Amino acid sequence: MKYVVVLADGAADTPVKELNGQTPLEAANKPTIDSLARHSEVGMVKTVPNNLPPGSDVANLAVFGYDPQKYYTGRSPLEAVSMNVPLELTDTTFRTNLVTLSDAENYEDKVMVDYSSDEISTEEARELIKYVNEKLGCDEYEFFGGFSYRHLMVWHNKENNFSLTPPHDISDRVIGEYLPKDETILNLMKKSYDILKDHPINKEREARGLHPANSIWIWGNGTKPNLDTYKERFGIKGAVVSAVDLIKGIGYCAGLDVLEVEGATGNVNTNFDGKAEAAINALKGDNDFVYIHLEAPDEAGHRHEIENKVKAIELIDQKIVAPILDYLVNSGEDFSILVMPDHPTPLATRTHSSEPIPYLLYSSKNKIIDSGCSRYTEEEAKKTGIFNENGYTLINKLFEK
Repeated sequence: MKYVVVLADGAADTPVKELNGQTPLEAANKPTIDSLARHSEVGMVKTVPNNLPPGSDVANLAVFGYDPQKYYTGRSPLEAVSMNVPLELTDTTFRTNLVTLSDAENYEDKVMVDYSSDEISTEEARELIKYVNEKLGCDEYEFFGGFSYRHLMVWHNKENNFSLTPPHDISDRVIGEYLPKDETILNLMKKSYDILKDHPINKEREARGLHPANSIWIWGNGTKPNLDTYKERFGIKGAVVSAVDLIKGIGYCAGLDVLEVEGATGNVNTNFDGKAEAAINALKGDNDFVYIHLEAPDEAGHRHEIENKVKAIELIDQKIVAPILDYLVNSGEDFSILVMPDHPTPLATRTHSSEPIPYLLYSSKNKIIDSGCSRYTEEEAKKTGIFNENGYTLINKLFEK
């Protein structure tokens, strides 16, 4: 028996005027996923508890089958695991974005122009973070280079008692009211602007018409996680395919193989074909389970890229679900496949929300003759009346099918 999760990050949405009142899931041409919906359990699931932030960390922990109320210790420590950054139990970690701020004279008056600095290349970004660490790092706190705009700060022997704002929640807003209350973190961010704004890499980027990565933005604090492995919990060997350190970190903590795919970017230009190939090869080997994470719909939602969000969903259908389903059908083995987002990322708000999201669960062993759903959309899923209050229990249904 083979088990597959296709996680379309942030794909759920609300009706969009520019799409004639449809959601991206309704507007997208996704024949393979829709054909599965007709013979699957289709319903709604709540992945984010009301008392926790609606981040991909909380939501993906739930989809992986870990109760966020029990296991959630913050976003950045999961990324630290993926980046092989050693952590002590007394350390607090922080996601550190390279962002683009406007050139207002006072830091507090600057606007969050771009939380990703035009999705800065990893090569450029690591040079900038290395420079930040040389200038601002010390024995107490240090910075580590990650992927594209996503990096890490570790504050040693520091209690995790911070309330910090994700930069993608405040796109195009003046940052003053969202700045950290902690003076050390605020000063690091302010100093980073002074040392980065005239850095040669940023001057080069501006000359090419790209946003400069002119400040760090510190958020996503947490402490070292401790997850039971999939082998311990389910007796299953599996793998993870993702471009995102957060998901890779969960995979490592869960004892899963983390597969690297060349050209995996986390946006609509990612190597979809390579991700599908990696997943299929994992299933051909000794893996029973594969979790394929696709970040592109979420990035498009944050950036209010309507066409790209629809396109991302269509590419997931065409280049991920279709070839993987074709392999599974022709393999001769029984299989179950779960298709879902982790949370909504509505284009209207450009950030995550904690509303329930639609899922479909198909089993070759227990194929439903007619689910009553003609397509996989938010409204079709609501019509079934199936609702899973605790998202972390949905993975059990996958393994039971």
